[in-house]
Amino acid sequence: MNKKAGILGTGSYLPKKIIDNFHFEKLMDTSDEWIKTRTGISERRVVDENETTSYLSTKAALEAMKCANLNPQEVDLIIVATATPDMIFPSTACLVQENIGAINAAAFDISVACSGFIYAMTIAKQFVENNTYKNILVIGAETLSKVLDYEDRTTAILFGDGAGAVVIGEVNEGGILSTHLGSDGKGKDFLSIPAGGSKLPASKETVENKLHTIQMSGNDVYKFAVRIMGEASLKALELANLDANSIDYLIPHQANIRIIEASAKRLKLSMDKVYVNLDKYGNMSAASVPVALDEAFKQGKINKGDNIVLVGFGGGLTWGASVINWSIQGGKYE
Repeated sequence: MNKKAGILGTGSYLPKKIIDNFHFEKLMDTSDEWIKTRTGISERRVVDENETTSYLSTKAALEAMKCANLNPQEVDLIIVATATPDMIFPSTACLVQENIGAINAAAFDISVACSGFIYAMTIAKQFVENNTYKNILVIGAETLSKVLDYEDRTTAILFGDGAGAVVIGEVNEGGILSTHLGSDGKGKDFLSIPAGGSKLPASKETVENKLHTIQMSGNDVYKFAVRIMGEASLKALELANLDANSIDYLIPHQANIRIIEASAKRLKLSMDKVYVNLDKYGNMSAASVPVALDEAFKQGKINKGDNIVLVGFGGGLTWGASVINWSIQGGKYE
């Protein structure tokens, strides 16, 4: 029999510091009402100067392992999806490996921006199903506050920090039914951090021109996202031999409430079947989907046997969607 890969446990971690919209009224020409109306965001979490992406990742990973009743020595592989690693190398995943004492685990990062968690989960699925690894930690984590220009109204108000994690392993029933991934490099300039790599190494000029911060063409990203979120979800459902009527719950990337509402409309879902925490956390890039997934599970919105759709989009441009038949009972949290 072919192995089935599924989620064995979930976890998340959010920094304690909260920045609300009124904070930005002091920095730029904006208002709480304008931000809420345009984005749906009321506040976001931000790390302090001592908190790193690996720190957030470690906290989320430990919670996911607890939920899955997994010891560190039983972890075979750690994949961290992040656009804000602690450093270029070593990988953030290796730092997590040391922090949690996963002495038997391989570790690597992937950089797919906001689609990263679904990409990483897809990789983990293959490793479990082909019997390469048994227990895989998949983490989406970001400290985006460290790469923002707080004078840029188009980006500063949108992003927050956080981490979410899952343990992927073999399940007897249900599991990850399908995944669909895609990319379009023609949109590479719509959402990027231009400097810091081999094309534009750090220099006096790149720092002065703020090229180490997030640059975004908001209208282009919005038009792309409204189209691709629904399309990707439908493709993943098709691969799972299901249709939109089979969806019990949708967990979308938390970028903009209007994008989320458009996705739900495309799938003919009422908003009570869609998880939204955008108002509390803003866009956490690769962390958005796993944090929302963990919260939805903790709150009892996801139950064993439910068909869950995860969907996201991000810089690259990239996108990904997955259909999961939920395999674990709630009540695992103290």
